[in-house]
This record gives sequence, C-alpha cells and structure tokens, in this order.
Amino acid sequence: VTEQGRVVLAATPLGNIGDAPPRLIELLATADVIAAEDTRRLHRLMSDLGVTPTGRIVSYFEGNEIARTDSLVQAALEGSVIAVVTDAGMPSVSDPGYRLVADAVAAGINVTIVPGPSAVLAALAVSGLPVDRFCFEGFLPRKGGERSTRLAQLAAEPRTMVFFEAPHRIEASLRAMAESFGADRTAAVCRELTKTYEEVKRGGLGELADWAAEGVRGEITIVVSGASESEQREASGLVTADDWVAAVAARETDGEDRKAAIGAVAKEAGVPRREVYAAVVAAKGSAPAP
Repeated sequence: VTEQGRVVLAATPLGNIGDAPPRLIELLATADVIAAEDTRRLHRLMSDLGVTPTGRIVSYFEGNEIARTDSLVQAALEGSVIAVVTDAGMPSVSDPGYRLVADAVAAGINVTIVPGPSAVLAALAVSGLPVDRFCFEGFLPRKGGERSTRLAQLAAEPRTMVFFEAPHRIEASLRAMAESFGADRTAAVCRELTKTYEEVKRGGLGELADWAAEGVRGEITIVVSGASESEQREASGLVTADDWVAAVAARETDGEDRKAAIGAVAKEAGVPRREVYAAVVAAKGSAPAP
C-alpha cells in the first residue's frame, strides 16, 4: 500500500447534529479534497459544526461518480487526503463511495474510515427483531415486476432483512412484501431516525401497508423478520417428501452426485439430510450410496 495520500470514508449524522464525531470535524477542516454527494448539504453541515474547510470541495454523486473517480484516485496518489461524505450515514452503503474505494485499493492507496451513524444499524437496533444475523438489501427495484421478482428471491431468506425506501414508494413496497412474505410477517418501519419526528412503526406487513396508505414522510428504513423454517420450505417448493425426491432426481439428471444432491436439497428445504435420504431410499426401493 502506498504511503501517498489516502481516502477516508466519513459517516455523517442521520439528522441530529450532536451525533457528529470529533474526528469528522477534524477531517472536514483538514482534508485536501472533500468529495460530497451534495455540496449544499455539506456546507450546511460544516456551518452547523463550525468548520472552515482548508481543502477544495467537489461534488461526487451518482451522476458524475464514474467520471470523477479517476481524478480523486490520482489526487490521492499525489499525496492528497480525500474525504468522502454523503448526505447522511456511511458512504458507499447505497450511496457513492464504493467505486472510489475499489479503484483506490487497486491503485495501492490506503483507505480508512471515520465511523459513525448508520441508518442500517440504527434501524436494526430499534426494530425489536432478531439482529444476530441480518442482510442489507438496499433499495428495491422501482418497477413492480422487478420488485416482485427480487422479493420472491428473498421469500426463504432466514436472516432479518433491511431495506431503504422512498416515501412515495413505501406503501407499494410494503404491499409487495406482504404478498411475497405473507401479511403477518413481522416488520418495523423506521423513519426520521435521530430527528425530531422519529417514529418506529412495528407490526405485520399487511398492517404496515395499510398504515402507509395514509402517507409517510421522511427518510425511511424497513426491517423485516426472516423466514421461519416452515416459510422457507414453502418458499422453496420443497414441502413434501415427493418434492425432495423429484428435486434430487433433477439434480442427478444434471450430473450432480446423489450424495451432493441430497445434501443440497436438504439445505434448500430446511430439513435434516437424513429425512431427504430416507425419502430417496423409499422411492428408489434400494439404498443409494450414503
């Protein structure tokens, strides 16, 4: 890794300016370049923090991310400290930053972080849902068909899921989730976290969709509980012993070893391997290789 310059991803407050860490204030005051998703919001943030920047400020958002990344990498190679900030929370998490990190790493530039607020972790913590295992799915596709396809792929996901969503799409997304996951699947809609009108609405997806029909404003994060074992089996289509036998046979037809096929089907169905093995034995009338 080169000692020349570095790229620093800096988390910014979700809404409460008091959440700004001291290192963020120091970085904004001393960085050679500040790459900001929205320069107007950055100036407002620095004003609230009493920061006077000494470096130059450039915009770095979805529309110019590709074009601007090369120049930022070059500046770091020449010794500059590049601070990356987005509108709120952690850069690169559904926000600009990943492309610069990847290219900087490839160029041997040191990439570090000023940790701080994260809407994903904040919503998880207050959701009341299991947090021992979770996955972040970002924003769902805007088009209904693509959104339904994505949710169908997640119907058997056992981990707690976290999504970002825009206010004008929240009702449609919750209804699509209720259709794919079931209206009774528990979830939490977290809006305006850390702000004056913070609200966490908990309940079944169907109930939450009805609530959202009245209109929801602000920055929104949705947390949805993972699928139960029975929901995983139903979503996989591998509910009965006959389903397991057919799935193993299909894998064997595709050239997969029977032992491996049995293991894969058992994992997909969410049942013990021995149960799938017994079903295959019964169907074949002779024991396959253990």
